[in-house]
Amino acid sequence: MRRKEREVTDAGEIREILDECKVCRLGLSDEDGIYMVPMNYGYREQDGKLILYFHGAKEGKKVEMIRKDPRAGFEMDCGHGLQEGEKACQYSYYFASVIGTGKAQILEDPAEKLTALEIIMKHQTGKEFTEFRENPGLEKTVGIIKLEVETYTCKRHVS
Repeated sequence: MRRKEREVTDAGEIREILDECKVCRLGLSDEDGIYMVPMNYGYREQDGKLILYFHGAKEGKKVEMIRKDPRAGFEMDCGHGLQEGEKACQYSYYFASVIGTGKAQILEDPAEKLTALEIIMKHQTGKEFTEFRENPGLEKTVGIIKLEVETYTCKRHVS
């Protein structure tokens, strides 16, 4: 990381940024090139690892690409703001971001899919929802991508 003074390593501060960000760009690749897609997400830490969950269709380009090659990249950012200056070169931009790589998989286990839906809704709304478990067969109609993060960096520029 070039600007070490902006690097965030404190676990609590990283969680604050993960909580504030609501959209994560998922990057996948195949023989045709790179495919980036913005997605709402939820996350949890499990056994010391960061895991991201994404809700989507059970079929389509993302699913096909993940089944061919599970390697993925991701980026999320938040806390945007313009820092003004007298001259053009004095302007800057406030932000916080998390960027990383990992292995993606399409979840098939019904219980794990329901847990992922609850995690996503909690992250997006701040509320607990359990009615997914009261809807028989729901897990058969939704697609969930699980990204087990292998590496990531976190950065913040504030005033």
